[in-house]
Amino acid sequence: MIDFKAPEEITSVIESLERFVEVEIKPLEKKFAKALEDERYLYDENGKYTPEFQEALKQVRLKSAEAGFFTMFGEAELGGNGDEFGPLAVALIHEALTKKYGYNLLISEIFPPGLFSGGLTPVLLGMKPEVREEVLPKIKTGESLLCFGLSEPDAGSDVWSIKTKAVKDGDHWVINGTKQWITNAPYAEYAIIFAITDPELAEKRRGGITAFLVPFDGKTCTCSSTIPYLGHLGSRIGIVSIEDARVHEKYIIGDLHDGFGAALHGVDIGRVVMAANCVGTAQWALDRAIEYAKQRKTFGVTIDNHQAIQMMIAECGMDIYAGRNMLLHCAWKMENQKELPIKEISMIKAFTTEMAFRVLDRCMQIMGGMGLTNEMKIEKVWRWARSMRVPDGTAEIQRRTIARRLLKGDTDFS
Repeated sequence: MIDFKAPEEITSVIESLERFVEVEIKPLEKKFAKALEDERYLYDENGKYTPEFQEALKQVRLKSAEAGFFTMFGEAELGGNGDEFGPLAVALIHEALTKKYGYNLLISEIFPPGLFSGGLTPVLLGMKPEVREEVLPKIKTGESLLCFGLSEPDAGSDVWSIKTKAVKDGDHWVINGTKQWITNAPYAEYAIIFAITDPELAEKRRGGITAFLVPFDGKTCTCSSTIPYLGHLGSRIGIVSIEDARVHEKYIIGDLHDGFGAALHGVDIGRVVMAANCVGTAQWALDRAIEYAKQRKTFGVTIDNHQAIQMMIAECGMDIYAGRNMLLHCAWKMENQKELPIKEISMIKAFTTEMAFRVLDRCMQIMGGMGLTNEMKIEKVWRWARSMRVPDGTAEIQRRTIARRLLKGDTDFS
């Protein structure tokens, strides 16, 4: 029998996380209230978080690590507790936090982004032991950030189109190229850079791409700019420029010419996290919209009496119910079946990201003019929800994966 209720030990973790938010994060929200409400005070002239806010985010990570949350889902081999928390627990915990608080910039720092591109990312399992000893202490405490340098100006979903190259020079590799749309790039100490090391294999799409751990040294590996998006004045996304970066061969992650083996490790649990955040945030938004509808009056009655509002609320409920059960069933299959449920993972990524945007959009409509301001805290989250449909494989790429699995005979939905 499948039971999606959070067991007692997971409920206890969620309660501990909520206490952490109240004790450690709520005071920071008050301290930085002006910046969180008005981005003119959140970003500097280069589109980066101000030094004061960067320090606040770092303190959240450090305190989260001290409390055992930052590494909670990390691989045990890297010093995390991931062997204690399977995909279902990951989904329930992330859903619970976002259901209560919505998408929150400070709260999101409790965990590494996506679980596969930061913190104790499974990608680091491919590091040499001496390199682990060098970089893991700061990464596992949140003192140092990583970024995942795969995407390029002409290589997004089609990762085989990357142009960054690494040429062997003795026991070093010399890397040149540009990476774009890289989360954490403006603030990271290390970049995981994917580069062509065998052009012939890469051209045939049979390998020839290698992952390297490259430090941001301010000269050969730099974040050349941040990328403002969706109306924001800045972001945590940037462009990485690599010019004649000399990297010792010991910093190769995984096997030479097989970088995508490292790249894909952990992507699946990262999509569970994204889906859970979308499901939880949709519930948060609907709760706020219902509360508003019960207070706002037009034509002598509260608007929850109007059928048009009731229809939108019902649509939100159906969307959330479908998305939540898809997510939890997929997470359950990941835990209990030998084969990875590939089509289901793509389904939850595509459906929940689109679902969250639909729900947020309807909730904004229910709130009318108030929804277009950020007084109801909806507008900013609406922009976040829209952004979720693009990274880590667009909804269209997910549909391609789903179709291919179905056409190969994977038509079991149980």
